[in-house]
Amino acid sequence: MKIPLKVSPAAEEYLASVGKPNVSLSVKGGGCAGFAYEWGTTDKKPTVANLWLDPMAEMFVFGCTVDYVKELGGSFLTVINPNAKSSCGCGESFAV
Repeated sequence: MKIPLKVSPAAEEYLASVGKPNVSLSVKGGGCAGFAYEWGTTDKKPTVANLWLDPMAEMFVFGCTVDYVKELGGSFLTVINPNAKSSCGCGESFAV
């Protein structure tokens, strides 16, 4: 099975530190630009690292990279999506 997305070293380290349950990533309709990433937790078998990817989200994240960002105000997982045609100002939603 070809993995549809990459996980950066920083995200892989973070995901490993989270342990069980695994982190889940799905895509839902909504947000200002049309689609939004939805992070959660699950006991399902991980797709890559400790990340379970919703099979319905694969077409939206194919070729993307999951990264872990550390900033002064906090840290978070983010999806770098080179396929997005547009996104909202806050970066929470995207269009393909």
